[in-house]
Amino acid sequence: MDEQVWGEKSIEILTDVKEWRGSHPKATYVEIEKEVHRRMMELEAQLLQDTAQASPSREWGKRSGQPAVLCPTCEVPLQMRGKQKRRLQGNGGQQVTLNRAYGTCPRCGEGFFPPG
Repeated sequence: MDEQVWGEKSIEILTDVKEWRGSHPKATYVEIEKEVHRRMMELEAQLLQDTAQASPSREWGKRSGQPAVLCPTCEVPLQMRGKQKRRLQGNGGQQVTLNRAYGTCPRCGEGFFPPG
């Protein structure tokens, strides 16, 4: 997890909120709250992405030394199909991109991004 990136993102958000407030001097409390919330969702998305990417369980299979993940339906080990990007949307609507190991079940053929 990159605390420097988080710090830089926090400073960017604080600066943006100050600039927004300067250009909206008559904004109501509710409008200010909405703008601050929107900006904080950017930081939340960065934190979610970095924290998820730091998870040791995102790597699995022979090369990682982590056991293969089991298919939730068939309960057999998944076959690694390489890494793929998975794009998710956070509660605030911000996109989070994860580079995760992807696998398929040799029995049922279902593909998964295992949790973790």
